[in-house]
Amino acid sequence: MLYQPAPEAGLAYPGLNKIMIISDAWEPQVNGVVRTLRTITAEMRAMGKTVDIVGPDRFRTMPMPSYPEIKLALFPGRKLARIIEAFQPDALHVATEGPLGMAARAYAKTRGLHFTTAFHTRFAEYLEARTRIPAALTYRWLLHFHKPGSGVMVATQSLREELAGRGFKNLRPWSRGVDLEAFHPAPREDWDLPRPIFAYVGRVAVEKNLKAFLSLDLPGSKLIVGDGPQRKALQAEFPDVHFAGARHGAALAQAYAGADVFVFPSKTDTFGLVVLEALASGLAVAAYPVTGPKDILGEAPVPVGTLDEDLRKACLKALEIDRANCRPYAERFSWRACAERFMDNLVPMRETAQ
Repeated sequence: MLYQPAPEAGLAYPGLNKIMIISDAWEPQVNGVVRTLRTITAEMRAMGKTVDIVGPDRFRTMPMPSYPEIKLALFPGRKLARIIEAFQPDALHVATEGPLGMAARAYAKTRGLHFTTAFHTRFAEYLEARTRIPAALTYRWLLHFHKPGSGVMVATQSLREELAGRGFKNLRPWSRGVDLEAFHPAPREDWDLPRPIFAYVGRVAVEKNLKAFLSLDLPGSKLIVGDGPQRKALQAEFPDVHFAGARHGAALAQAYAGADVFVFPSKTDTFGLVVLEALASGLAVAAYPVTGPKDILGEAPVPVGTLDEDLRKACLKALEIDRANCRPYAERFSWRACAERFMDNLVPMRETAQ
């Protein structure tokens, strides 16, 4: 459910003024984790908090195998400890389960300090898609990783229920927001492509299940806005699809608005910020009935998208939805409320958590 605090709502620990976030996903990466952390950091700073995000950019790194755009910190433990001790945070949040996340977890655990974590990414499913390591095995490791924390933040109710079924404890809701000033129904990109235009925006990677979309028999045109390790192979396999490459800022907003339907074929995302961006741009959404899309679209009072196991059927039905429905629904998702909920979920590092 959406988090809509009352104007007088206080934070669980008002004394948490210095907040440190440890994340293996950080700039210059372009993904939902980075956008979320960057945006809530700006919101928290606007509320008078001092926030430091520690990412791989402060360490020696190596490219992630099979995904070289992502850099992994090499042996970050000692340097990370110095960074934490120099900053002296009131609260520590470990956003990811990579080398930095593991080093931060070890630092806090060995010193008896409290910290929170987040379940941003279906790491188990992504790893299985790339290496065939069984997801069940990875989930056992993820459960071990998150268990010492004082709370695991999750974006949707359906994901919360799924993780609870896998043995995760102390799950805390933390929804997402959308930049309503950046994304809007106009101006629109003139794509000069046959209409209707069915568009996908995001990383072009195997876990996004793009073949399920690109293989569909649909009228008009298919459009991919974004880049990633699978782009070259998909361009060769689907020469009739228009690949526009990565867009940012106003060009990205116009790219969304210039399409007719937003198609979200992923079955492994934990939320899907691009779904909110599409809605804010006046686009109806076609997706599978899975975690993320069903949580976002399922609460809409009027149709703003279509969920169906038959993705082609969902795409065609989405064409019939009134675009005027989409923007007002997106306006319910506030980044300020997202940041407040994040702070509500934090715990003091050096005190007994309530």
